[in-house]
Amino acid sequence: MRKETWTGIPAKTNGQTVRPLQDEATRAWNLHTALYYKAGGTPWRMQRHSSDLATCYVGVSFYRSASGNELHTAVAQVFNERGDGVVVRGGTAQISKTDRQPHLTLSDARQLLLDALAEYRTTHGHQPARIVVHKTSNFTASEVDGFHEAADLREIDHVDLLWIQRRGAPHLYRTGQLPPLRGTSVQLDARSLLLYTRGSVPYFRTYPGLYVPQPLLIRPATHGTDLLTASMDILALTKMNWNNAQLDERDPLTLRTAYRVGSILKHVPPNARIATRYAYYM
Repeated sequence: MRKETWTGIPAKTNGQTVRPLQDEATRAWNLHTALYYKAGGTPWRMQRHSSDLATCYVGVSFYRSASGNELHTAVAQVFNERGDGVVVRGGTAQISKTDRQPHLTLSDARQLLLDALAEYRTTHGHQPARIVVHKTSNFTASEVDGFHEAADLREIDHVDLLWIQRRGAPHLYRTGQLPPLRGTSVQLDARSLLLYTRGSVPYFRTYPGLYVPQPLLIRPATHGTDLLTASMDILALTKMNWNNAQLDERDPLTLRTAYRVGSILKHVPPNARIATRYAYYM
């Protein structure tokens, strides 16, 4: 822990504050939640009904090397309903000439999910009955086939592949001065749904944010995906960050943590061994 976090006195260089501090209540929340988690407790978890299938949530993101010249590499963050997660580093990705987005080959997609399921079983002692993959770019046919092949090898029948688009989503307007309610969703067509993971909260009678909330656009790559169930999962996963006193976040924990892991792994040599257990950070 940094000294200024404990003392409440911001560090300064040449009279200038190096790093601003959060308020005392927020620092106390983060500290005690961290201690509780490190002692083996689960601060909170996603709501789960007895009829729900055990689900493995996988977030796939991409990052560049520190030099910026090397190819993108996939990183997956794997969670269950309790928020327990592990990190899996995937293979090299390629930028598609069609949509200018990073994608995996069939074999790399298959291996990435196989590694994720292996870590899931090691951590939780069982295989999931359902897999949900959140990805920051569109799914190619090769990626869809690769993920399904991995699920078939582990005899898992329920697979949902979701492209969560953070940019280019249409915005909604609400009567009055406040933005749409958090949790507002609109199904635009059979294959796309708009979801506000941040927004006005009736309990607080206001919008607890500084900027206009940006919705997510959810597009399934698999047939038979229940968009309402998918949106409810994503909304719940925005509240699963145990390192934040904030009511909610825009991104689900699967993708948010994958972003953070990627920002760290870009400084780590490709052949270096990494710890797979998700560590609570301060």
